[in-house]
Amino acid sequence: MCRNIKKLRDPERAPTDDEIALAALQFVRKVSGYQKPSRANQAAFDAAVVEISTATRRLFDQLPLPPANPPDSQPA
Repeated sequence: MCRNIKKLRDPERAPTDDEIALAALQFVRKVSGYQKPSRANQAAFDAAVVEISTATRRLFDQLPLPPANPPDSQPA
């Protein structure tokens, strides 16, 4: 569904708050169908972005960084 959302989990570093917020905004735009919501919908749109950003930050705070060189999953 959201093919254009950038993968944020990286073995080198944790994502920044700005990267998380941009991904959340992209997600809300995609699922809502609004590129830019009307004034009447702006508060709900912004609240959704904040909630998704918060949940995403919480997720990354609880996940370890992935290994730099993941083990080869191919059978030997």
